[in-house]
Amino acid sequence: MTLFIIWYNRLFNTASHVSTDTSIHTAFSQPNISPSTTPVVDLSSARAPFISWPLQRLCTEQASSSSLIPGLVFLCDNNSGGPGNIRNYILTCIRYAIEAGATGLQIPRIRTRSSSNKADLFREYQPLSYMFSESHFRAAMEEACPHIALFASNAGLDAIPGVAAKALRENLEPERMIRRVTPKEFGGSRAGCDARDPNRHTDRFGAAFRGWTRDLAAERGLAPTSWENPLLVRLSWGVLWDWPVIRDGPEFAATFGGLLRVREDILELADQIVLSMKQLAASSAERGSKDDGSVMSGPSGLFLGVHLRTEEDALSQWPTYENQSRGYLYKAEKQGFRGGVAYLASGSEKETRRFSEDARAHLDLNVKSKYDLVQGRELEKLKSLSWDQQAIVDFAVLLRSDYFVGVSPSSFSINVALKRHLQQEGLYTRPWKVGASDKRSWLVGWYSSYWNDWLFMFDGMWP
Repeated sequence: MTLFIIWYNRLFNTASHVSTDTSIHTAFSQPNISPSTTPVVDLSSARAPFISWPLQRLCTEQASSSSLIPGLVFLCDNNSGGPGNIRNYILTCIRYAIEAGATGLQIPRIRTRSSSNKADLFREYQPLSYMFSESHFRAAMEEACPHIALFASNAGLDAIPGVAAKALRENLEPERMIRRVTPKEFGGSRAGCDARDPNRHTDRFGAAFRGWTRDLAAERGLAPTSWENPLLVRLSWGVLWDWPVIRDGPEFAATFGGLLRVREDILELADQIVLSMKQLAASSAERGSKDDGSVMSGPSGLFLGVHLRTEEDALSQWPTYENQSRGYLYKAEKQGFRGGVAYLASGSEKETRRFSEDARAHLDLNVKSKYDLVQGRELEKLKSLSWDQQAIVDFAVLLRSDYFVGVSPSSFSINVALKRHLQQEGLYTRPWKVGASDKRSWLVGWYSSYWNDWLFMFDGMWP
């Protein structure tokens, strides 16, 4: 154990105290406002108001630069995996669409996974509302980027102006009209970099892409792209970490993710779970108090959030159960949670039991999962959700834990940590220090190889 502690102290700059939760803000989008008048809000909250001006500034610049292509429509549905991957794919795709000069966007669909084989990621599609609020997404996009028309996904491609007529002219099914695009092929060479490297030519992507559309039409003797001759674009599957998020400034990086707000009914479930955890933590502290008023158990009213990523679809090269559990329990003790309570997010009942037993044995830590904390209608609602929808419940709860421990390179853990990081500096939050921690979160992992340890995810993750 001594060697273990030395190893962790060497690799990580640990935080020294536990931060408390802050108030939850209303879910209404803010009007377009200037940086100097932006109100102070907790952007780490799942209900944080959408601050629109950074996105509106970008879209206004694009619209005034003569870079728009009437009839260019993006489809941001080539996503898969858990909530972290799906969320980041959609946001990255939209960022590329803006840069390309798109004037249309089909409301993104979400690709679900098999209920019996979690590694089977490419099953049927569900609407955006499967995970996120479509009404919020529409309102935010219409406010910030009014030049981009939004088309309902449930109406099919024929709902996009000009598609049905073009399909008839070219004797093609609308789906076969879609152009598959890999953004890294536009703008310049990456000169031998690993294929997972972020796109180093995002500044040149737009002009190169628009040149490609003109060349494509000229080579094939086609009319230029227009609403009478629309061009449908679907990005390749692996683009989700492409865009270096800080490239557009900290204020854009801190707010762009607000386009995708978790469904309200899922947030209400999370509210109930957080309330139960707070009550459990308070009662645990009372039971642990000595006669002189000092506390022998964990911090009063505070709970630890834990993400254990050891389910059946976890990759073999990721940190093992032993790596994760030992790191989490070490950090829990350092943060003062011995004898306290912890909320565990895991998609495996077996692993949940295993960690709960280890935590009780080593730290007298009382570990609870979402299933332990709701009953009646709330429990039935929880059970009705899919595996990935239940993960969003976990996501919303972990955002409000008093300290969080997770694992890199899980996109879920990284997303939680980076979202929580926004609480400290708000709109102008500086990037998370990879391999270290902040005062609210810590991630176990390996941080030696940028590509092999998946550190590129930190550069491409929208908080």
